[in-house]
Amino acid sequence: MKFGLSIAFTEPSDYCDLAKVAQESGFWAITLPDHLIYPAELSVPYPYTEDGTPRFAETDPFPDPWISIVAMSQVASRLHYYTNVYVLPARNPFHVAKILSTVSHFTDGRMGLGIGVGWMPEEFEVSDMDFKKRGKRTDEMIEVMKKLWTGERVEHHGEFYDFAPLRMAPKPKKPIPIYVGGFSAPALKRAANNDGWIADLHTLAELEALLEKLSDYRREAGTLDRDFEILSFGCIDAMTLGGYHKMGDMGVTVTTTMPWAIYGHSPAAPLQVKIDSIKRFGDEVISKM
Repeated sequence: MKFGLSIAFTEPSDYCDLAKVAQESGFWAITLPDHLIYPAELSVPYPYTEDGTPRFAETDPFPDPWISIVAMSQVASRLHYYTNVYVLPARNPFHVAKILSTVSHFTDGRMGLGIGVGWMPEEFEVSDMDFKKRGKRTDEMIEVMKKLWTGERVEHHGEFYDFAPLRMAPKPKKPIPIYVGGFSAPALKRAANNDGWIADLHTLAELEALLEKLSDYRREAGTLDRDFEILSFGCIDAMTLGGYHKMGDMGVTVTTTMPWAIYGHSPAAPLQVKIDSIKRFGDEVISKM
């Protein structure tokens, strides 16, 4: 199993220092979250907690993940980087395709696009994007971006995007994997048709059940025989060395973690506390996997 370091909600000026230590401590990747804004009043509950309260505060930092990735890649050149997750349908596919193509060159292709369809209507309102059809539009956006990333002259005639032959350059340094987050049936089906699935915080039993569903969808999509990442944010009943081994046996290929949280600290902890936590996790877990 590989390990990813989530630097969500930490001070952006610490990113490069954290990336260097993560690389030295055996982590495979750095992951970053994404939101454009946080409205003064949410019109819908947060879907990933029982009481509907977001896991983050209005003032928690959400810097642009792609600029952050380019910066970190210059000081930690062996790490991979991906978003966990990027609210894709709140954006324009041409803009996203161009950004990621560029990032691919600065990272030597060590990057991936982790996506979600979003849950916050206000984020779509400020982007002038339709919230209700975000799932279908996401699927077409992926189709459009994959065409643009070929570097060839392409055209597209769909429900949401329609354009005559054109070319986008440069094409990515390497193919950009697309990992899909979420655990609804549409999200699992979308993941099955792409390069990986990003799980949320689950119990081992919940994760096992979701993996069975995902396998069924991959079988239907004919993608069981190709490379596919299972990226978990850990299991709430398995935050131990033995638990990580169980997750690996279940098929999880990447576990994303916040070591400082495991050791009782918040993302607002001093930089040295986070550095020490990363090193400790590397010694106690990664080196023993």
